[in-house]
Amino acid sequence: MKVPLLDLQAQYQPILPQVRAAIDEVIAKNNYIMGYQVQELEEKMAKYLGIKYAIGCASGTDALVLSVKALGIGAGDEVITTPFTFFATASSIWRNGAKPRFVDIDPETFNLDAEKIEAAITPKTRAIMPVHLFGQACNMTRIMEIADKYNLKVIEDNAQGIGCTWEGKMSCSFGDIGILSFFPSKNLGAMGDGGMCLTNDEELAIKLRQLRAHGENPKYYHKWVGFNSRLDTIQAAVLNVKLDCLSQWSEGRRANAAFYNQQLASIKQVKTPYIHPSAVSVYNQYTIYCENRDGLINHLKEKEIGCAIYYPLPLHLQECFAELGYKVGDFPRAEKASKSVLSLPIYPELTDEQKSYIVEAIKEFYQG
Repeated sequence: MKVPLLDLQAQYQPILPQVRAAIDEVIAKNNYIMGYQVQELEEKMAKYLGIKYAIGCASGTDALVLSVKALGIGAGDEVITTPFTFFATASSIWRNGAKPRFVDIDPETFNLDAEKIEAAITPKTRAIMPVHLFGQACNMTRIMEIADKYNLKVIEDNAQGIGCTWEGKMSCSFGDIGILSFFPSKNLGAMGDGGMCLTNDEELAIKLRQLRAHGENPKYYHKWVGFNSRLDTIQAAVLNVKLDCLSQWSEGRRANAAFYNQQLASIKQVKTPYIHPSAVSVYNQYTIYCENRDGLINHLKEKEIGCAIYYPLPLHLQECFAELGYKVGDFPRAEKASKSVLSLPIYPELTDEQKSYIVEAIKEFYQG
Protein backbone atom coordinates (compact mmCIF):
# COMPACT_ATOMS: atom_id res chain seq x y z
CA MET A 1 0.00 0.00 0.00
CA LYS A 2 1.10 3.59 -0.68
CA VAL A 3 -0.08 6.43 1.57
CA PRO A 4 0.98 9.98 0.61
CA LEU A 5 1.43 12.68 3.24
CA LEU A 6 -1.37 14.57 1.47
CA ASP A 7 -3.66 13.36 -1.31
CA LEU A 8 -5.00 16.35 -3.23
CA GLN A 9 -6.49 14.12 -5.90
CA ALA A 10 -8.71 12.49 -3.28
CA GLN A 11 -9.64 15.92 -1.94
CA TYR A 12 -10.67 17.39 -5.29
CA GLN A 13 -12.38 14.36 -6.81
CA PRO A 14 -15.80 14.85 -5.11
CA ILE A 15 -15.92 18.61 -5.76
CA LEU A 16 -14.24 18.79 -9.16
CA PRO A 17 -17.43 19.62 -11.11
CA GLN A 18 -18.11 22.64 -8.87
CA VAL A 19 -14.46 23.72 -9.03
CA ARG A 20 -14.38 23.51 -12.81
CA ALA A 21 -17.64 25.46 -13.07
CA ALA A 22 -16.21 28.17 -10.83
CA ILE A 23 -13.06 28.43 -12.95
CA ASP A 24 -15.13 28.46 -16.16
CA GLU A 25 -17.10 31.42 -14.77
CA VAL A 26 -13.86 33.38 -14.34
CA ILE A 27 -12.82 32.55 -17.89
CA ALA A 28 -16.22 33.57 -19.22
CA LYS A 29 -15.98 36.99 -17.57
CA ASN A 30 -12.25 37.47 -18.34
CA ASN A 31 -11.84 39.38 -15.08
CA TYR A 32 -8.68 37.79 -13.77
CA ILE A 33 -7.55 40.60 -11.45
CA MET A 34 -9.85 41.43 -8.53
CA GLY A 35 -12.89 39.79 -10.07
CA TYR A 36 -16.09 39.62 -8.02
CA GLN A 37 -15.08 36.22 -6.67
CA VAL A 38 -12.38 37.87 -4.54
CA GLN A 39 -14.88 40.06 -2.72
CA GLU A 40 -17.25 37.10 -2.43
CA LEU A 41 -14.54 35.07 -0.70
CA GLU A 42 -13.61 37.97 1.57
CA GLU A 43 -17.22 38.33 2.68
CA LYS A 44 -17.68 34.57 3.20
CA MET A 45 -14.45 34.32 5.17
CA ALA A 46 -15.26 37.30 7.39
CA LYS A 47 -18.62 35.71 8.21
CA TYR A 48 -17.08 32.26 8.82
CA LEU A 49 -14.50 33.64 11.26
CA GLY A 50 -16.73 36.29 12.82
CA ILE A 51 -14.39 39.13 11.83
CA LYS A 52 -15.42 42.43 10.22
CA TYR A 53 -12.87 42.77 7.42
CA ALA A 54 -11.06 40.27 5.19
CA ILE A 55 -8.44 41.35 2.66
CA GLY A 56 -7.27 38.77 0.12
CA CYS A 57 -3.65 38.84 -1.04
CA ALA A 58 -1.17 36.82 -3.06
CA SER A 59 0.16 34.48 -0.34
CA GLY A 60 0.30 33.81 3.37
CA THR A 61 3.82 35.22 3.41
CA ASP A 62 2.60 38.44 1.79
CA ALA A 63 -0.22 38.60 4.34
CA LEU A 64 2.38 38.65 7.12
CA VAL A 65 4.54 41.23 5.35
CA LEU A 66 1.50 43.44 4.71
CA SER A 67 0.41 43.13 8.34
CA VAL A 68 3.76 44.20 9.75
CA LYS A 69 3.87 47.08 7.25
CA ALA A 70 0.31 48.22 8.00
CA LEU A 71 1.08 48.45 11.72
CA GLY A 72 4.02 50.76 11.02
CA ILE A 73 6.64 48.34 12.32
CA GLY A 74 10.08 48.87 10.78
CA ALA A 75 13.72 49.71 11.34
CA GLY A 76 14.76 49.62 14.99
CA ASP A 77 11.66 47.71 16.09
CA GLU A 78 11.39 44.18 17.48
CA VAL A 79 8.60 41.63 17.21
CA ILE A 80 8.40 38.72 19.66
CA THR A 81 7.70 35.38 18.02
CA THR A 82 8.57 31.68 18.06
CA PRO A 83 11.70 30.05 16.60
CA PHE A 84 9.76 26.85 15.88
CA THR A 85 7.66 27.73 12.83
CA PHE A 86 7.81 28.15 9.08
CA PHE A 87 10.42 30.64 7.84
CA ALA A 88 7.88 33.26 6.67
CA THR A 89 6.93 34.12 10.25
CA ALA A 90 10.34 35.67 10.94
CA SER A 91 11.16 36.71 7.38
CA SER A 92 8.08 38.96 7.26
CA ILE A 93 9.46 40.90 10.23
CA TRP A 94 12.96 41.04 8.73
CA ARG A 95 11.72 42.20 5.32
CA ASN A 96 10.11 45.22 6.99
CA GLY A 97 13.44 46.23 8.53
CA ALA A 98 12.50 45.05 12.04
CA LYS A 99 14.03 42.15 13.98
CA PRO A 100 12.41 38.99 15.31
CA ARG A 101 13.00 38.42 19.01
CA PHE A 102 12.50 34.75 19.72
CA VAL A 103 10.88 33.10 22.75
CA ASP A 104 10.95 29.36 23.40
CA ILE A 105 7.96 27.09 22.93
CA ASP A 106 5.61 25.23 25.22
CA PRO A 107 6.91 21.64 24.94
CA GLU A 108 3.38 20.22 25.07
CA THR A 109 1.66 22.26 22.35
CA PHE A 110 4.73 23.38 20.30
CA ASN A 111 3.30 26.91 20.43
CA LEU A 112 4.95 30.07 21.71
CA ASP A 113 5.18 29.84 25.52
CA ALA A 114 3.08 32.80 26.66
CA GLU A 115 4.69 32.75 30.10
CA LYS A 116 8.10 33.55 28.60
CA ILE A 117 6.99 36.60 26.62
CA GLU A 118 7.27 39.29 29.29
CA ALA A 119 10.93 38.52 29.96
CA ALA A 120 11.70 39.13 26.26
CA ILE A 121 10.07 42.56 26.05
CA THR A 122 12.47 45.48 25.54
CA PRO A 123 11.98 49.19 24.81
CA LYS A 124 12.18 48.25 21.11
CA THR A 125 9.33 45.72 21.25
CA ARG A 126 6.37 46.76 19.11
CA ALA A 127 4.39 43.58 18.64
CA ILE A 128 3.86 39.89 19.39
CA MET A 129 3.41 37.41 16.55
CA PRO A 130 2.01 34.12 17.90
CA VAL A 131 1.75 31.18 15.49
CA HIS A 132 -1.16 28.75 15.80
CA LEU A 133 1.12 25.87 14.90
CA PHE A 134 -0.12 22.60 13.42
CA GLY A 135 -3.72 23.86 13.74
CA GLN A 136 -3.84 24.49 17.51
CA ALA A 137 -4.42 28.01 18.81
CA CYS A 138 -1.94 29.63 21.19
CA ASN A 139 -2.93 30.80 24.67
CA MET A 140 -4.46 33.99 23.31
CA THR A 141 -5.98 34.97 26.65
CA ARG A 142 -2.55 35.38 28.20
CA ILE A 143 -0.97 36.86 25.08
CA MET A 144 -3.62 39.56 24.82
CA GLU A 145 -3.22 40.36 28.54
CA ILE A 146 0.50 40.95 27.98
CA ALA A 147 -0.10 42.95 24.80
CA ASP A 148 -2.59 45.20 26.59
CA LYS A 149 -0.27 45.66 29.58
CA TYR A 150 2.68 46.77 27.41
CA ASN A 151 0.68 48.45 24.61
CA LEU A 152 1.90 45.98 21.98
CA LYS A 153 0.29 45.06 18.67
CA VAL A 154 -0.62 41.42 17.98
CA ILE A 155 -0.39 39.70 14.60
CA GLU A 156 -1.80 36.16 14.59
CA ASP A 157 0.06 33.92 12.15
CA ASN A 158 -2.80 31.56 11.44
CA ALA A 159 -1.39 30.06 8.25
CA GLN A 160 -1.98 26.56 9.67
CA GLY A 161 -5.01 27.13 11.86
CA ILE A 162 -8.07 28.24 9.92
CA GLY A 163 -11.11 27.34 12.01
CA CYS A 164 -9.25 26.49 15.22
CA THR A 165 -10.51 28.12 18.41
CA TRP A 166 -9.31 29.26 21.83
CA GLU A 167 -11.95 29.34 24.57
CA GLY A 168 -14.61 29.09 21.89
CA LYS A 169 -13.36 32.08 19.91
CA MET A 170 -11.99 31.78 16.38
CA SER A 171 -8.29 32.25 15.75
CA CYS A 172 -7.54 35.44 13.79
CA SER A 173 -10.13 37.31 15.88
CA PHE A 174 -8.00 38.16 18.94
CA GLY A 175 -5.19 40.38 17.67
CA ASP A 176 -4.98 43.55 15.61
CA ILE A 177 -4.52 41.48 12.44
CA GLY A 178 -4.74 37.76 11.71
CA ILE A 179 -3.48 36.08 8.57
CA LEU A 180 -4.32 32.98 6.54
CA SER A 181 -2.41 30.99 3.95
CA PHE A 182 -4.11 29.18 1.09
CA PHE A 183 -1.03 27.24 -0.01
CA PRO A 184 -2.31 24.02 -1.64
CA SER A 185 -1.31 21.80 1.30
CA LYS A 186 -3.24 23.84 3.88
CA ASN A 187 -6.58 22.69 5.29
CA LEU A 188 -8.16 25.25 2.96
CA GLY A 189 -5.81 25.27 0.01
CA ALA A 190 -6.00 26.94 -3.38
CA MET A 191 -4.69 25.62 -6.70
CA GLY A 192 -1.68 27.88 -6.23
CA ASP A 193 -0.62 30.58 -3.80
CA GLY A 194 -3.03 32.80 -1.90
CA GLY A 195 -3.41 34.50 1.46
CA MET A 196 -5.60 36.80 3.51
CA CYS A 197 -5.44 39.40 6.27
CA LEU A 198 -8.30 39.76 8.76
CA THR A 199 -9.02 42.60 11.15
CA ASN A 200 -11.80 44.28 13.10
CA ASP A 201 -10.14 47.69 12.65
CA GLU A 202 -11.62 49.65 9.74
CA GLU A 203 -8.58 51.91 9.33
CA LEU A 204 -6.25 48.91 9.18
CA ALA A 205 -8.53 47.24 6.63
CA ILE A 206 -8.41 50.34 4.40
CA LYS A 207 -4.63 50.49 4.70
CA LEU A 208 -4.20 46.77 3.95
CA ARG A 209 -6.39 47.02 0.84
CA GLN A 210 -4.30 49.93 -0.37
CA LEU A 211 -0.94 48.33 0.43
CA ARG A 212 -1.78 45.12 -1.49
CA ALA A 213 -2.24 47.20 -4.68
CA HIS A 214 0.98 49.20 -4.81
CA GLY A 215 -0.24 51.58 -2.10
CA GLU A 216 -2.37 53.42 -4.64
CA ASN A 217 -5.65 55.25 -4.06
CA PRO A 218 -6.96 56.50 -6.39
CA LYS A 219 -5.30 54.74 -9.30
CA TYR A 220 -1.78 56.05 -10.05
CA TYR A 221 -1.70 58.07 -6.81
CA HIS A 222 0.40 56.50 -4.07
CA LYS A 223 0.30 57.37 -0.37
CA TRP A 224 2.63 54.47 0.51
CA VAL A 225 5.06 52.21 -1.29
CA GLY A 226 2.95 49.08 -1.33
CA PHE A 227 3.11 45.67 -2.98
CA ASN A 228 1.65 43.86 -5.96
CA SER A 229 -0.15 41.29 -3.81
CA ARG A 230 -3.73 40.80 -4.95
CA LEU A 231 -5.49 37.48 -4.55
CA ASP A 232 -5.89 35.87 -7.97
CA THR A 233 -9.50 35.65 -9.11
CA ILE A 234 -9.23 32.01 -10.16
CA GLN A 235 -7.84 31.06 -6.75
CA ALA A 236 -10.66 32.95 -5.04
CA ALA A 237 -13.20 31.09 -7.17
CA VAL A 238 -11.72 27.73 -6.16
CA LEU A 239 -11.62 28.72 -2.50
CA ASN A 240 -15.26 29.82 -2.57
CA VAL A 241 -16.19 26.23 -3.43
CA LYS A 242 -13.83 24.67 -0.91
CA LEU A 243 -14.73 26.92 2.01
CA ASP A 244 -18.17 25.29 2.09
CA CYS A 245 -16.43 21.96 2.81
CA LEU A 246 -14.00 23.18 5.46
CA SER A 247 -15.97 22.43 8.63
CA GLN A 248 -16.63 18.87 7.46
CA TRP A 249 -12.96 18.41 6.57
CA SER A 250 -11.89 19.68 9.99
CA GLU A 251 -14.16 17.13 11.66
CA GLY A 252 -12.58 14.42 9.54
CA ARG A 253 -9.09 15.45 10.63
CA ARG A 254 -10.14 15.40 14.29
CA ALA A 255 -11.64 11.92 13.83
CA ASN A 256 -8.40 10.68 12.27
CA ALA A 257 -6.40 12.22 15.12
CA ALA A 258 -8.61 10.44 17.66
CA PHE A 259 -7.92 7.13 15.87
CA TYR A 260 -4.17 7.71 15.99
CA ASN A 261 -4.29 8.81 19.62
CA GLN A 262 -6.01 5.58 20.61
CA GLN A 263 -3.95 3.25 18.44
CA LEU A 264 -0.55 4.76 19.28
CA ALA A 265 -1.15 5.12 23.02
CA SER A 266 0.50 1.78 23.81
CA ILE A 267 3.80 2.70 22.11
CA LYS A 268 6.00 4.17 24.83
CA GLN A 269 8.49 5.60 22.30
CA VAL A 270 5.77 7.83 20.79
CA LYS A 271 4.03 10.84 22.31
CA THR A 272 0.85 11.86 20.54
CA PRO A 273 -0.18 15.53 20.20
CA TYR A 274 -1.37 17.34 23.32
CA ILE A 275 -4.36 19.62 22.76
CA HIS A 276 -4.99 22.21 25.47
CA PRO A 277 -8.48 21.92 27.04
CA SER A 278 -9.24 25.52 25.95
CA ALA A 279 -8.32 24.78 22.33
CA VAL A 280 -10.04 22.99 19.45
CA SER A 281 -7.46 21.95 16.87
CA VAL A 282 -7.96 21.57 13.13
CA TYR A 283 -4.84 19.37 12.78
CA ASN A 284 -3.12 21.00 9.85
CA GLN A 285 -0.45 18.51 10.90
CA TYR A 286 -0.59 15.49 13.20
CA THR A 287 2.81 15.80 14.84
CA ILE A 288 4.26 13.27 17.26
CA TYR A 289 7.36 13.22 19.45
CA CYS A 290 9.21 9.97 18.75
CA GLU A 291 12.40 8.18 19.69
CA ASN A 292 14.83 7.34 16.89
CA ARG A 293 12.93 9.69 14.62
CA ASP A 294 15.22 9.28 11.63
CA GLY A 295 15.04 5.50 11.88
CA LEU A 296 11.25 5.66 11.91
CA ILE A 297 11.25 7.94 8.86
CA ASN A 298 13.34 5.46 6.89
CA HIS A 299 11.04 2.62 7.95
CA LEU A 300 7.92 4.52 6.89
CA LYS A 301 9.49 5.46 3.57
CA GLU A 302 10.24 1.80 2.91
CA LYS A 303 6.55 1.15 3.51
CA GLU A 304 5.70 4.03 1.10
CA ILE A 305 4.07 6.04 3.86
CA GLY A 306 4.41 9.80 3.54
CA CYS A 307 5.77 11.74 6.52
CA ALA A 308 7.67 14.98 7.10
CA ILE A 309 9.66 16.95 9.65
CA TYR A 310 8.18 20.32 10.60
CA TYR A 311 10.74 21.80 11.31
CA PRO A 312 14.29 20.37 11.18
CA LEU A 313 16.15 23.58 12.15
CA PRO A 314 14.71 26.30 14.42
CA LEU A 315 14.77 29.82 13.03
CA HIS A 316 17.24 31.18 15.59
CA LEU A 317 19.86 28.80 14.15
CA GLN A 318 19.24 29.65 10.49
CA GLU A 319 22.28 31.11 8.75
CA CYS A 320 20.40 34.16 7.46
CA PHE A 321 19.61 35.25 11.02
CA ALA A 322 23.14 34.82 12.36
CA GLU A 323 23.52 38.53 13.05
CA LEU A 324 20.78 38.29 15.69
CA GLY A 325 23.39 36.56 17.85
CA TYR A 326 21.49 33.45 18.91
CA LYS A 327 23.31 30.17 19.47
CA VAL A 328 22.66 26.49 20.12
CA GLY A 329 21.10 26.08 23.54
CA ASP A 330 19.27 29.40 23.63
CA PHE A 331 15.87 27.77 23.06
CA PRO A 332 16.25 24.15 24.17
CA ARG A 333 12.60 23.19 23.79
CA ALA A 334 12.47 24.28 20.16
CA GLU A 335 15.79 22.58 19.51
CA LYS A 336 14.59 19.33 21.10
CA ALA A 337 11.40 19.41 19.06
CA SER A 338 13.32 19.86 15.82
CA LYS A 339 15.23 16.64 16.57
CA SER A 340 12.22 14.61 17.69
CA VAL A 341 9.05 15.53 15.80
CA LEU A 342 7.43 13.76 12.87
CA SER A 343 4.17 14.56 11.08
CA LEU A 344 1.95 11.75 9.78
CA PRO A 345 -0.82 11.78 7.15
CA ILE A 346 -3.97 13.30 8.68
CA TYR A 347 -6.10 14.46 5.73
CA PRO A 348 -9.81 13.62 6.01
CA GLU A 349 -9.88 11.38 2.93
CA LEU A 350 -7.68 8.74 4.60
CA THR A 351 -9.36 5.33 4.57
CA ASP A 352 -9.56 3.07 7.61
CA GLU A 353 -7.26 0.66 5.79
CA GLN A 354 -4.66 3.39 5.24
CA LYS A 355 -4.77 4.55 8.85
CA SER A 356 -4.39 0.99 10.13
CA TYR A 357 -1.48 0.42 7.77
CA ILE A 358 0.30 3.51 9.15
CA VAL A 359 -0.27 2.45 12.76
CA GLU A 360 0.91 -1.10 12.13
CA ALA A 361 4.06 0.17 10.43
CA ILE A 362 4.90 2.32 13.48
CA LYS A 363 4.24 -0.58 15.84
CA GLU A 364 6.37 -2.86 13.71
CA PHE A 365 9.30 -0.44 13.95
CA TYR A 366 9.20 -0.01 17.72
CA GLN A 367 7.97 -3.42 18.80
CA GLY A 368 9.70 -5.60 16.25
